[in-house]
Amino acid sequence: MTTSPPAACVAQTFLPPDDPLRATLHNEVHARPTASVRLPALIVNVAVLNAGVTREQECAHLRLLPGQQALSPERLQGNFLRLPCGGFTVKWERHTEFTRYSIVQDLPASALLGATEPELTSALVVTPEWLRGLPGRTVAAVQLAMLHGDLSDEVALMAQAQQWFGGRTVVASQLGHGHSWALTEFQIGADGFERMLVITTPQTSETRAGRMSQRLLELEIYRLMALRGLPVAKQLAPMLAESESALAEITVRLENKSVSDQQLLDTLISLAAHVESATAEHNYRFSATRAYDVLVSQRLAELNEKQIVGTQTLGEFMQRRLSPAMATVAATAQRLASLSERISRTSALLRTRVDIATEAQNQLLLEKLTRGQELQLRLQATVEGLSIAAISYYVISLLLYGGKAAKAAGAPINPEIAAGALIPLVLWAVWYTTRRIHEKLHVGH
Repeated sequence: MTTSPPAACVAQTFLPPDDPLRATLHNEVHARPTASVRLPALIVNVAVLNAGVTREQECAHLRLLPGQQALSPERLQGNFLRLPCGGFTVKWERHTEFTRYSIVQDLPASALLGATEPELTSALVVTPEWLRGLPGRTVAAVQLAMLHGDLSDEVALMAQAQQWFGGRTVVASQLGHGHSWALTEFQIGADGFERMLVITTPQTSETRAGRMSQRLLELEIYRLMALRGLPVAKQLAPMLAESESALAEITVRLENKSVSDQQLLDTLISLAAHVESATAEHNYRFSATRAYDVLVSQRLAELNEKQIVGTQTLGEFMQRRLSPAMATVAATAQRLASLSERISRTSALLRTRVDIATEAQNQLLLEKLTRGQELQLRLQATVEGLSIAAISYYVISLLLYGGKAAKAAGAPINPEIAAGALIPLVLWAVWYTTRRIHEKLHVGH
């Protein structure tokens, strides 16, 4: 009897070799599996900024948990880890900018419906020292209580929920098809935690409870991470106004030609460097804000909220305050990009004017050189004329001396008359010879 090979072997037999990233990309969908949460439960979620924090530091802190003394840094390379600690679970997730720690434990009986602002911090299964020692800086901290309740009487349920929050006003939504309620007040308590309450029917499965908790907690973390771009936008506002004013002044001076081009160019270069420095420093923050805002919208859509009479939904409350902040960040990012483009256009315009001025200067220089060459040619022609006369003078002088020598030898000749008669011929010969030399030189060039 033969046995069929495993699926992996069949794939290796009938498929080409795997791309090195195939398994990694395929398993990415399982990188952060949703936990199963048994109700009633308390989930303590703390997100800390991990800039400058190594995985080794986080691993060393996780080793302080019960039963995790042998935890190795290699297990933290996948950015996700769920650690059973005997009676409770700790989930570790490392993201680009923050690391998230989630502690899932039983909800104390004193915190069930009917309680008035129950004390939750003292019921934590981890020590305050362990929480305080988390490597990084806190960006979000939420205590999420999940329990069963009767959803049929909305008025009575809302009264119990408000009592659970100490009688304060809450924001609430029905989730899904009304199978659960989610309530919060979006306030940081004296212990540093926000509080959320999820009330669901006994028929709600553990996996559905896990998905709800994950979406609600991620919603709050991503909201706060998105808002990190708002202080940056506010900080840049005075600089942008000053830079825009400086650019407008440069443009006016460029139009009026009231300042030298070199001075304008130096001022423009300084302004461009200032703006590009701000762009390089804050562009990542603005891009991250857009990405986190998209995630917030996705998580809200996944909650599939419905309104509870008399209250705002979580999405309405959040977007009413988040949307103006995101609009401010987007406007600042666009304003910074637009300013950079305008500086580039002004710089191109100034360079064009400088190039035109340089060409004009070069033209004047060429005209001066041309006039100099013309003068040089005239001078050369004058010198050549004098040279012809001088050469002719020396030739006639030689002929005169030759005639005198011939007369002294007895020849019947008058040297002076002969020399005077030969003057036109000598002049013509010297002129003709000089012209032929010039023609040969021009042909050679």
